[in-house]
Amino acid sequence: MKGISIKSQEEIELMREAGRILAITHEELRKALKPGMSTYDIDRLGEEVIRSYGCEPSFLNYQGYPASICVSVNEEVVHGIPSKDRILKDGDIVSLDAGVIYKGYHSDSARTYGIGETTDLAKYLMEATKQCFFEGMQAARAGNHVRDIGIAIESYADECGLGVVIDLVGHGVGKNLHEEPEVPNFATRRRGPKLKAGMTIAIEPMITLGDYDVRWLDDGWTVVTADRSLAAHYENTILITDSDPEILSRRME
Repeated sequence: MKGISIKSQEEIELMREAGRILAITHEELRKALKPGMSTYDIDRLGEEVIRSYGCEPSFLNYQGYPASICVSVNEEVVHGIPSKDRILKDGDIVSLDAGVIYKGYHSDSARTYGIGETTDLAKYLMEATKQCFFEGMQAARAGNHVRDIGIAIESYADECGLGVVIDLVGHGVGKNLHEEPEVPNFATRRRGPKLKAGMTIAIEPMITLGDYDVRWLDDGWTVVTADRSLAAHYENTILITDSDPEILSRRME
């Protein structure tokens, strides 16, 4: 990380296109999900879609990560490694985190989906996690500080009786997948950097049905809830503007 970058209009347009392609990738993955599908199959499809648009997957070989899509099931919070042996079952929830590189610029987003018929509690978690993102985004305004985003996310999660993972955070996005500033999902002691128009950041609440505590598995990547409670993840790359923030990782109508 080499400081916070303010993106030019040309850079923003490139990130919009990266985000559009990433949104299409998520749509194709969502439509394909079903019981009996392996997490490896999800990864293969995701990479195929990304490359079909002339893009590269942001995650493949990033710091040694061996796949294009992070596929995290049930108590897995993030960075699950796809496997031919991990088969989705009816009632599972699965978080898909993906990134796209378009002409040198990244977009990063995540979604959590139910497989078949999930429990009401799982549905509640997924909807609340999505809303946590939107609560955080509303605080992502020029003149506010990074801490304001975390306050908004944590406050909503607390209202819902849910846990907020504190060992993992959002981040800046641009020429690099991870740039400054870090964007925590909780109230930090320091205010953090002031948000300015032209900043592009990934807001990504990781929320659990239980405690905030997490553990890393022996593969060095997969993060799970310490109490094995269900976890959900919802993320978008957004642009800070002089008015409302803009989601870049979406399809333009």
